[in-house]
Amino acid sequence: TMSPSGEFTKFRWICTVFGLLFSVADIASDLLLCVQYGLTGHIAWCALTLLFILSGSVFCQVFSFAWFMDDSTSSDGPSGASRDQQTRRCTAYLVVVHMLQMGFFTRYYQLLKVSFKAVWCQGSTECHKKLFGLAADLSMLRLFETFLESVPQLLLQLYIMLEHQHRSTLQYISMVVSFLNIAWTTADFWRCFRRSLPGMNEVPGGISTAVYLLYKVLTITARILSLSLFILLDRFSVLAFAVVWFLGFVWAHVVKTSFCTSAWTEELYRAIVGFILVFTFFNVKGKNTKMSMTVYYALITVQNFTAPALLMLLNPSVEETDFFLPMTIVIVVAHILGLELLILYYGLLHPQKMRVPDEVDGMRATAKSATETRLQQFLRM
Repeated sequence: TMSPSGEFTKFRWICTVFGLLFSVADIASDLLLCVQYGLTGHIAWCALTLLFILSGSVFCQVFSFAWFMDDSTSSDGPSGASRDQQTRRCTAYLVVVHMLQMGFFTRYYQLLKVSFKAVWCQGSTECHKKLFGLAADLSMLRLFETFLESVPQLLLQLYIMLEHQHRSTLQYISMVVSFLNIAWTTADFWRCFRRSLPGMNEVPGGISTAVYLLYKVLTITARILSLSLFILLDRFSVLAFAVVWFLGFVWAHVVKTSFCTSAWTEELYRAIVGFILVFTFFNVKGKNTKMSMTVYYALITVQNFTAPALLMLLNPSVEETDFFLPMTIVIVVAHILGLELLILYYGLLHPQKMRVPDEVDGMRATAKSATETRLQQFLRM
């Protein structure tokens, strides 16, 4: 998506548009499904669907607002009373925008508007650097929204279909859109933050991207299916998921992440990291992850393969269903193939200049240095 000179290209701009469309389609399909559940009397399903929509949105607004405020304090500009007055107006405007849950889409508008001028009107090199900073922030927010909304939504709809035999066209649409959004966000996040790493002007080619994307999609798919089997076994299995989340949260504390500028947002970030770790590996520290990744996927392998075996042992009648055998096969094949692609990627296709996967800790500082006038761009919209 980048030219050899490190410019924000037209292809990258088009990809940003597609990312926006995927986000809108994902939220819209889930909202329509929520309405359908409400109209048909499935209040609990309606409430859970809405809960996941709101959780993803609210957390994104919190981080978006915090990052806007961080940028406002670090940006250059007039000092004295005029600056204070401008800051108050800006803060009030940002509060309203984010209270209306529009901060996420405001960032999309900001990036598309500024990048359109740079791409089609030949912006300066410094402008292109700032665009990658904007894209990096947006990519991280999309990652949060995806794992807080799309992934749980996919798990919920799968459970409803399997446990209650409730199927509708809108359910299938919602699940397909959520899956596509997960795949797109994963690829976009990886490529965007690879470009954000110091000294990196280009990201790996198409084969490397495809292998990494397939590794993530396959392992996440196997994980979602195995978790759905645990829930079918007993709905209180979600308490075990909470334990996994807590362990991820503790791990983020142990490695002492420093992604945010304030203590409370850092704690919130660590909580989200713990949630992401329920579904996939996520490196939160800029260091070698061979050991932590090995331990993580060893534990996930045991959990994924235990799910169908435990369900079959404690509920033998499940073997007579039309979904158990296909799901078990998909879990085993997808998980094993995903791990093989992981080994292939880091063994042969991983760029030598980059030491670690999913490196995000410290990226905030990189993005900020490249986007010092972000708040000013926002105010000029």
